Amino acid sequence: MEQLIQKGGGPGTRPGANPLLEKVSGIVERVTFFNEENGYAVLRVEVKGQRDLVTVVGAVPSANPGEWLTAEGVWVHDREFGKQFRAEKLTSTPPTTIEGIEKFLGSGMVKGIGPVYAKKMVTHFGDRIFDIIETSSASLEDIDGIGPVRRKKIKQAWEEQKVIREIMVFLHSHGVSTSRAVRIFKTYGEGAIETVRANPYGLARDIAGIGFMTADAIAQKVGIPFDSLMRAVSGLEHVLQEAMGEGHCALPPELLKESALKLLGVASPIVDRALEQSLTRGDVKKDVLEGDELIFLPRIQWAEEGIAARVRSLVEGGASYPPIDFEKAVAWHEQRSGKQLAASQKAALKQALVSRMLIITGGPGVGKTTLVNAVLSILQAKKVRCLLCAPTGRAAKRLSETTGMEARTIHRLLEVQPGRASFARNEHNPLECDLLVVDETSMVDVMLMNSLLRALPAGANLALVGDMDQLPSVGPGSVLRDLIESGVVPVARLTEVFRQAANSRIIMVAHQVNRGVPPEPENQNQSQTSDFYFIDRESPELIGDTLVEVVKKRIPARFQFDPIRDVQVLCPMNRGSLGIRELNLRLQTELNPFDHGKRQVEKFGWLFREGDKVIQTQNNYDKDVFNGDIGQVISIEPDDRNVRVQFDTREVDYEYGELDELQLAYAITIHKSQGSEFKAVVIPIAMQQYLLLQRNLIYTGITRGRNLVVLIGQRKALGMAVRNDRTEKRFSGLQSRLTRP
Repeated sequence: MEQLIQKGGGPGTRPGANPLLEKVSGIVERVTFFNEENGYAVLRVEVKGQRDLVTVVGAVPSANPGEWLTAEGVWVHDREFGKQFRAEKLTSTPPTTIEGIEKFLGSGMVKGIGPVYAKKMVTHFGDRIFDIIETSSASLEDIDGIGPVRRKKIKQAWEEQKVIREIMVFLHSHGVSTSRAVRIFKTYGEGAIETVRANPYGLARDIAGIGFMTADAIAQKVGIPFDSLMRAVSGLEHVLQEAMGEGHCALPPELLKESALKLLGVASPIVDRALEQSLTRGDVKKDVLEGDELIFLPRIQWAEEGIAARVRSLVEGGASYPPIDFEKAVAWHEQRSGKQLAASQKAALKQALVSRMLIITGGPGVGKTTLVNAVLSILQAKKVRCLLCAPTGRAAKRLSETTGMEARTIHRLLEVQPGRASFARNEHNPLECDLLVVDETSMVDVMLMNSLLRALPAGANLALVGDMDQLPSVGPGSVLRDLIESGVVPVARLTEVFRQAANSRIIMVAHQVNRGVPPEPENQNQSQTSDFYFIDRESPELIGDTLVEVVKKRIPARFQFDPIRDVQVLCPMNRGSLGIRELNLRLQTELNPFDHGKRQVEKFGWLFREGDKVIQTQNNYDKDVFNGDIGQVISIEPDDRNVRVQFDTREVDYEYGELDELQLAYAITIHKSQGSEFKAVVIPIAMQQYLLLQRNLIYTGITRGRNLVVLIGQRKALGMAVRNDRTEKRFSGLQSRLTRP
């Protein structure tokens, strides 16, 4: 199939053998291949006058069995696949024959109708079925098995498909991905085409998955001038959005303009005028911080200012707890918990009980959890209302387990509002607590931290817990590091590795790596009980082969871990033979192979199969699932075009058109693993990843493993990563705002 696709070319391929276009028409018998990203299709068509089915290749907005297809193009003879009709133009219309109508309805195009119901409907209504759905859908309830619920679903899906088809034809004619049609319809409604024509660049802002380049291509097709200010303004916003994706909160003006010029390919004065217009209209904001100019998107500037103002307000006064006799409280807690606090922990505890805002930081095994438990134990005895949260579901679950208290994700704590990407909890409707504890704070970006601080009640206290040496947040800013380095907020630094933790080689290696010392080879006499291993392999091929063997066979046999549920492969990068894409395909084949009892669907470049491990790649406030959440596909329903995924105890439904929010998760990036903890972690490391090999990346990966960490690869690459403590500077104004008089 892959060869056929490559041989057949793609959308826009011009036939070279014969400039005179021919035309063929017929019923689509089978859709051999359809790429929703670009509309490229390989179709088997029943053409009048042709004894055998004809293979038609080309681009079409949608492809379904039973449709009537008209194609303009040329006949070609492929040495491998034989005679084909390579189409320059393809159009499809609903079928008119009984056989075609049944195939069309049974193709899954209309949600609620599969092959069984298609046959029943055509048998009952014949070729009038389209009119019945359109004008008198209540009659569908005459068919056995179709009640009011299914009938309404069919009617709604039919209406949506009519509009979506028009939108898809329009988008396809302008070279855009047809897979976004459903989202465009849901966002813009029936006026989608008019909205897109008026300002195509709004797509990049409003529609997930459509970027500036796609919107720009549409703009050129609908006649917006290449050197228009509208285009340049959108280009500047795109550059700032891309910078946010790389962790920046802002860009210096010259860097912003330089990047925009490369993107737009226009003269410098146009970009200068666009920036001036954007500043005048307030689309972007300029700030001078410590003598340096920075250009912000307004919401990021507002978030930084909000954080700085609230933090300064918090640190101005002492803790608002009831009176506490410290020595008596410590003795009571130690007797109750059966754990003696070390001198360093007692000093940090005292600091926690007198500080309105405190940061608790340190690496693994230094007693952060013990300290937090002591704080909570003493304060709860004083009837202090405590709330606990963390950025991810896994981190919140772990916090619950270690404290014995309920902990929620930040989004759920703040009561995210579906459809609005906003929170119900804010300064007008604050949280109900006297102390808020936030774990894994290194993951929290400026937008989320600002939302948290806005929801903190007046007079409440705040404890931020995290390891500043881990990777910074995926989103913009380095909030935890900026708060610590500003010197404005009290910090309890825990550095002593306690005896129980010192027995873990994972923890000892993590601290070695953080000091810039590569881990020593395992002592063979002790390797039987080790929880950390480095397997030396020189070539990427051997690294990949060994990784698959370790995940599939060696770890399950030795440690009795489930290879899908308990073992997580963490990769430094996305691409390459040791990137997440290639490893996911290999691991899916090995750990969840296809069999006829498992349904599967291919969408957006991924093949999803029942039983697959998947990860959410963006926040979806409507579904209450967030970037980095890991789940498992539990069912695929072709009739309803629906995939159901279980995240911990929750089940979430995805329409086929929403599957670009999911990826396979047998292997994920180390960045995506932040805030999570896994029984076993396996990390490939090789020189091919050298651009990304740095200390905090490897340190973060190692600290994700609870019971076992296995590194597989080249010692030279590991040494390079551990010695490289340079981290890319993130443009941000938070630290300056915190220290500003």
